[in-house]
Amino acid sequence: MSESQQTMLGRLKEIQENQTEMWTSYWQQYSDFATWPFWVLAALFVLPLIVLFFRIDKRKALLLGFYGYNVHVFFTYVDAIGANMVKWFYPYKIFPVLASSVSLDVAVVPVSYMLMYQFTLNRHKNYYLFMVLLSAVFAFAFKPLLVAIGLFEMSKGTNYFILFIGYVVVGLIAKWITNVFVYLEKKALNRV
Repeated sequence: MSESQQTMLGRLKEIQENQTEMWTSYWQQYSDFATWPFWVLAALFVLPLIVLFFRIDKRKALLLGFYGYNVHVFFTYVDAIGANMVKWFYPYKIFPVLASSVSLDVAVVPVSYMLMYQFTLNRHKNYYLFMVLLSAVFAFAFKPLLVAIGLFEMSKGTNYFILFIGYVVVGLIAKWITNVFVYLEKKALNRV
């Protein structure tokens, strides 16, 4: 590693350490256990998981869990990239060291998509139609609500339509990856 690379890397580490210290200090002052946003975010983290536990079709738990994990992973990527680029911002957090929202990335969005997917499977409905509708609810109703109560901010030209596209892309990727694995499993079972 060259000396200039080491210097730059050292500076980046220093900035990251300072940022972590600042976020921790900010969290302790404005977003810790004594604030209402913390408890709203905690509820958004816990309640969807409780609902999922009771509402998931246990006969399809593995399929739904795999799909939900895909939603979680890809939504977390999209959310972290947008937050790190300051396209959007979460002024309150459960965990101060994460740029994105654990409540949304781990619970609200994956659980909502899983229950929608379960509905389309069990009722033989069009997944793509219901996924687009759910994406619209998140982008044009839920996110504006979060903005109104100060839990989400947008900047640098980000708008609700861009968020909608992100939700749709996550829904498409999760479904297509799940379809590939379902296809591979069926193909293997047919050989036996």
